[in-house]
Amino acid sequence: MLKFLCGVLLALGAVVGPCAHAASVTFLNPGTTREDFWVSYSQFMQAAAKDLDMDLRILYSDRVAETTIKHAREVLQGPDRPDYLVFVNEQYVAPEILRLAQGSGVKLFMVNNAPTPDQMRLLGSQPDRYPDWLGSLVPNDEEGGYLMLKELIRLHRPVAPGQFIELLAFSGLKITPAAQLREKGMMRALAEHPEVRLRQLVYGGWTHQRAYEQAKLLFKRYPQASLVWSANDEMAFGAMQAYSETGGKPGTGVLFGAINTSPAALQALLDNRLSVLLGGHFSLGGWAVVQLHDYDQGVDVSQYGGRDRQIPLLQLIDRAQARQLLAMGASQDYGVNFHKLSAKSKPTTYRYPFSLQTLMH
Repeated sequence: MLKFLCGVLLALGAVVGPCAHAASVTFLNPGTTREDFWVSYSQFMQAAAKDLDMDLRILYSDRVAETTIKHAREVLQGPDRPDYLVFVNEQYVAPEILRLAQGSGVKLFMVNNAPTPDQMRLLGSQPDRYPDWLGSLVPNDEEGGYLMLKELIRLHRPVAPGQFIELLAFSGLKITPAAQLREKGMMRALAEHPEVRLRQLVYGGWTHQRAYEQAKLLFKRYPQASLVWSANDEMAFGAMQAYSETGGKPGTGVLFGAINTSPAALQALLDNRLSVLLGGHFSLGGWAVVQLHDYDQGVDVSQYGGRDRQIPLLQLIDRAQARQLLAMGASQDYGVNFHKLSAKSKPTTYRYPFSLQTLMH
């Protein structure tokens, strides 16, 4: 198998790292080059790959599941196969990619969205059936959805007995595990606060435009709504645009919450247009590269926290952290020594310190 990929195909992605006999990784990015979250996600992966001397190729799918499968087929069945394929179970693509990978010799690793329990039942026993599937890293999506609503409620002005706080919610795609888990967390927080009433939950498909169109109708239908929960930043911005067009000022009459530490979201938090922001999971791809580098060095990664792991990356971002993250993103210098995070030669009690705090040193 070729251990490296050279050249840059701008229409499809990018190759990072020297053209040398280094371990090669391809990442199937489910987003677009216009989405700040997925661009920053790729940048952090690139920083890890460069530091660890790994070749990284990134293919964007523009949120089209068929494009993800097409890219997977080309990567797994083409002549220049990478050593590792990293992908997201966005829109339930995992079973088909696992099927395509059988016999390819390419090792697989999932990030952000792992298979759902129903998918796992269909896939059968692991790891016997899919020995090249190395594992997964996912964030605390359910907790993220919970924390966002809890903080929005905390920041809301108190209401008199018998009165209610009206809530609007914007989720991503029904067939994306991250969206489902964030919704579940929101519902858990909602159950703890009978004074809050969810007026409507809509699916904005993670996009600004769709959420904007939905929010225009929702603010007319529910003019007393004063909290907006959004599963990502793009949808929050769409809802904020619709609210602004009613003459309202985001952060005063209506409090908005979102997930993702894009530059625009961080600035909106600093400007008090976003009242609540959670993030940190943009780093998952970079942490996955660290584990794959260890695996390539002969480390049994499963001994250091397990084969499939959820890590508490989603946390509330304060304004000091927002300023620091903005500066990091602008310079693309994360200041992380990825080699030092390796489990190589460490006791099995060692746990990878994958967290936002590792970045905010």
